Amino acid sequence: MTGPAPAPLPSSARQLARSLRSRIARLLRPAPPKVDSAAYWEDRYRAGLTSGTGSYGRLARFKAEFLNAFVAEHEVGSIIEFGSGDGAQLELAQYPAYVGVDVAETAIQECRAKFADKPNYSFCKADEFDPSSRAELTLSLDVIYHLVEDEVFEAYMHQLFDASTRFVIIYSSNTDDEVAAAHVRRRLFTDWVSRNRRDFDLIQTVPNRYPFDPADPENTSQADFYVYRLGQSGG
Repeated sequence: MTGPAPAPLPSSARQLARSLRSRIARLLRPAPPKVDSAAYWEDRYRAGLTSGTGSYGRLARFKAEFLNAFVAEHEVGSIIEFGSGDGAQLELAQYPAYVGVDVAETAIQECRAKFADKPNYSFCKADEFDPSSRAELTLSLDVIYHLVEDEVFEAYMHQLFDASTRFVIIYSSNTDDEVAAAHVRRRLFTDWVSRNRRDFDLIQTVPNRYPFDPADPENTSQADFYVYRLGQSGG
């Protein structure tokens, strides 16, 4: 005879077990090769490659629809984007005044040529950005999970929020420490904001219209929109 079947674990215990298994798996996972994120993107653009599939096709249209509607609804007059890339996403934008900042000199030069007919658009390399510059809205689109170095991530996040006088919009995945590739490290960035930028409130999240499907990675994404607003105590 067999004894009675063991009682199932309560849900909290199952969640804890899954969390422990996930942490153990991360510890056992081989460390990815170290990457200089700035050098990676400069080399990528110099080789003629693009900002990635998220800046093209239906994903780009989804992002543009949301951002253009937000800018119009809130009468945003000025925008700084940290990680402007090759400008493909920007071609769909309807912004009154815009500054694009990127670590890759090749991308900056491409954007200056591409948007030469827009006097209200300007571009600068990240290490030449004036830290006193401010805009009503700052943007981070498909950037945070490419900041593989902790110190680069910290500096980027402070710069992103410091430069805003009203809103910060982040389009990114939001999970903890998943190393998907040498140039990809996923971060639970909302925890960072909660700890470090209490002057900003998370006022809206917008799930991706095309959530990630491993069978169609080129046309889907793990990124969603997160909208922060400077609170009354912040200015």
